[in-house]
Amino acid sequence: MDPVCPGTSPPAPGNGGPPGWRRYRVRMRLGVVDVGSNTVHLLVVDAHRGAQPLPATSHKIELRLSEHVTDDGLISWSGERALAGFITQCLEVAEDQGVEQVMAFVTSAVREAPNGDEVLARVHAETGQALQVLTGEDEARLTFLAVRRWFGWSSGTLMVVDIGGGSLELAAGMDEEPDAAVSLPLGAGRLTRDLLPGDPPSPEVVREARRAIRVRLASEVRPLTKAGPPDRAVGTSKTLRSLARITGAAPSSEGPYAARHLERAALGGLVGRLSGLTAARRAELPGVSPGRSRQLLAGALVAEAAMDLLDLERLDICPWALREGVILDRLDTLR
Repeated sequence: MDPVCPGTSPPAPGNGGPPGWRRYRVRMRLGVVDVGSNTVHLLVVDAHRGAQPLPATSHKIELRLSEHVTDDGLISWSGERALAGFITQCLEVAEDQGVEQVMAFVTSAVREAPNGDEVLARVHAETGQALQVLTGEDEARLTFLAVRRWFGWSSGTLMVVDIGGGSLELAAGMDEEPDAAVSLPLGAGRLTRDLLPGDPPSPEVVREARRAIRVRLASEVRPLTKAGPPDRAVGTSKTLRSLARITGAAPSSEGPYAARHLERAALGGLVGRLSGLTAARRAELPGVSPGRSRQLLAGALVAEAAMDLLDLERLDICPWALREGVILDRLDTLR
């Protein structure tokens, strides 16, 4: 067994350290708090550099920060209070679980708010936890890293599609850093709020939302298609996992290693089906939670558009995404 002494440095060569010190590895328990547009999620993992992070526990809430936004784009006082309160809960859970280091980050909901910096400053002052703002390109890059580590080098050139609540991230490349990374304001929660009123929305509303999504996406895909077709196309995020489950993928009870796919042919029929269902009826579908059911149609429209415009017949579903990418990126800095 390799010698382990977390938080210390190995002896210098010639100072009497045993040979095993050359294979010295820092083992640590890390916590990552992901403040997304829908969910705030603490993930605690046991990890060391070069090893698979092993989940120890998680703690999350459907805060729906994107719904705590005023007409002029500001995060409301109620949203700020809810965020600060849950960050405090996450820190208490992390302390109880013996977490050595907590990393916390925010994505589009806070990044795009005119008062985002003020909200972050007040949350930091109240909780003591700094929240890092990730750019859209950061999100795409770190998610790509997680997908590459999950599927490995034998997958060749990857194309990654990640549909969040506030934004859509796309990345492509053959290394651990993508050659192209794009972030677009086409998240499922945002589009539901802005383009899909009604429960269910009318056919005319759905048609116009579909057109708007495709116009925006078509204007941004060229950097991703310049390298040619990918060897493997991958989807991440709760939205894509739910769509895959509805179309026949294995349930979560079969574990993370079960192969799951989303086929473009199956998705085309699903969009029409979802368009006619209320949010309550969508929540009755396998793999769909009541909290996510309303925005599932928007997610399906985005997924279908991405697969059509990028000419992807199938997405392999990856259980790792942005949180795991943040962890892996941090572990890569450990020596």
